[in-house]
Order: sequence, then C-alpha cells, then structure tokens
Amino acid sequence: MKKILSTLFTTVTVLGASAPSPAFAAYPNKPINFIVTFPAGGMTDVLARHLANELQDRIGQTVVVQNRGGMGGSIGAKEGARAPADGYTFTFANVGAMTLNTVLFKDIGYDPLKDFTPVAGVAAVPNMLVVPANSPYKTLADLVEDARRNPGKMSYASTGTGASPWLGTELLKSMAKVDILEVPYKGAGPALMDTIAGRTAFVFNAVAISTEYIKSGKIRALGVSSAKRIGVAPDVPTIAEQGYPGFDVVAWYGLWAPAGTPADIVQRVNQEVEKILASPETREKFNSMGAEVMNGSVKDFGDYHKAEFDRWTKFVRQSGIQPQ
Repeated sequence: MKKILSTLFTTVTVLGASAPSPAFAAYPNKPINFIVTFPAGGMTDVLARHLANELQDRIGQTVVVQNRGGMGGSIGAKEGARAPADGYTFTFANVGAMTLNTVLFKDIGYDPLKDFTPVAGVAAVPNMLVVPANSPYKTLADLVEDARRNPGKMSYASTGTGASPWLGTELLKSMAKVDILEVPYKGAGPALMDTIAGRTAFVFNAVAISTEYIKSGKIRALGVSSAKRIGVAPDVPTIAEQGYPGFDVVAWYGLWAPAGTPADIVQRVNQEVEKILASPETREKFNSMGAEVMNGSVKDFGDYHKAEFDRWTKFVRQSGIQPQ
C-alpha cells in the first residue's frame, strides 16, 4: 500500500511540475495593454501598433495601445515598470528608454535591467548620414577631413541627446577624433529640412525617410550606421567599412513585461511575437520602413539588452556628458 501511495504521489508531483501555471492555463482572458513610450505617429508607435494588431488576432484578445511619451521614453517606461506583473501589461520601448536614459537623466524612476523582464526584440532601424545634394562632401572621408581642418566650425543637426542620430554622431566624433558642433532640433523633420537647406553640414536620419529624399535628389548618403549594408540602399557603404571598424548604431525596439511576470506567460508572448515577425507581411512592412526584424528567444533578447546597456552607458560616461 505504501508503495502504491508513493508511486501515486510521485506521479502527481511530476504532472504538477510539468503543467502550466493557473495564470497561464487561462491566459489571456481579458484585454492586454501595450504602453508605448513615445507619442503616436513616430517609429516606436508605428511598430508597436503593427505588433499589437497582429498579436490580438493570434491570441483572441484586444491589445490596447497606450501612448505615454515624455522624457525620451522614460515616462512610459516608468509606468510600465510599476504595472502589475500579471501578463496583461507590456512596455514597448526603444534603446534610449532602456539604456541611455539611465545616464542622461538624474532620476528616471526605474532600473531597465531590474524592473523589467525582457520578452522579445522587435526591430532594429539604422540611420543614414546624409548631406545636402550640393554639399562639397562626396564621401565620409571628405567630411571628416574638413572637420579636422576646421575644429568646432562644422555643425550637425541633432534630434536630441540620447536619440540614435545624436548617438551616431557622437560615436563618429569619438572614433574620428573630431570636434563638430551640435545644433539641436525638436524632431527629425526639422533637422532634415535644415540640412537640405544647408544650414547644417549633415544629419543622421532614418533610412526610410532618407531614401525618399535621395530619390528626389535633395540629399546624398555618405554612410549607413548599421554594421551591415541595408537592402533598400545596397550601394551605400557602412560607416564601419569606411575606416571605423565596430561602428554600429541602430535604433532598436522591443517588448518588456514588469519584473516578476510568470515565465510561462513571457514565453508564450515571445513565441507569438516570433511568429508575427517571421510572417512575410511583417517583414515586407518593416523593410519598407528601413527596419530589420529582430528574431530570438527571451534569453537572446535579454542578453542583447544587457550588452547594449553596458555598451552605451559606458560610452556616455566616458564622453563626460552630465545627466540632466
């Protein structure tokens, strides 16, 4: 009898250990919230809404997008970090909110590594270094050489400290050892327009927007910020291959849950996101925006996030930039 009871206990224990948690078994049974850390209309919002629409079709529950812009994405991320860890609130954010802001601002109210659980990487968007069509700079080498001859006199259009165009320029300045003046703008549109007008020498700008103006003959691309050339502009060399090995700056986007969210729910959402990203429709849409799909497991994204966090926080600290 004791042997039978022992066997029965062992069987129940094994089944209990392998069965999904009660939360997962019924998941999802109500709408899911996506906190998007930037206002509607920008790249963060466009990518998040595509993912939300596809995800709700797959899981049979509404995915509600809530835009919470401000402080370079930190307002929304702070709200996401404090949400219940029940699998019904996720934060859609970018590299700035989840890495750079920790050293650019004195107090953002959350720890990107400790207060969140990585769920899935979604997209990486490289920039192009572009100059006006009538610029005397035909190559990146031309631009850098002139900057060296005239330290502090050349200017570039910046969309703000912490944004990927700013980060790309600061990294180029550091690697090329040049002094170039930052001219801040409130958005990518005004920054590009003033560069086209010749008020600044160059700007790093999103690939999708840049290619439109290249085709119309208003700007010329001198380099791509990603490690590899991109499909929509295969003739434009990377900055890395023009004498700056290791240069790789992209605006990447991902999905996080509050720390403590059940692992099986995180895994389920990751798998659904991976299926969405693998679809031809998503790949075509992302490619049209100059975005590259990010694929991988929960661990893959967590490792990537940690590596990027370490890389960029170290770079900003070494650059001597003081937090605001």
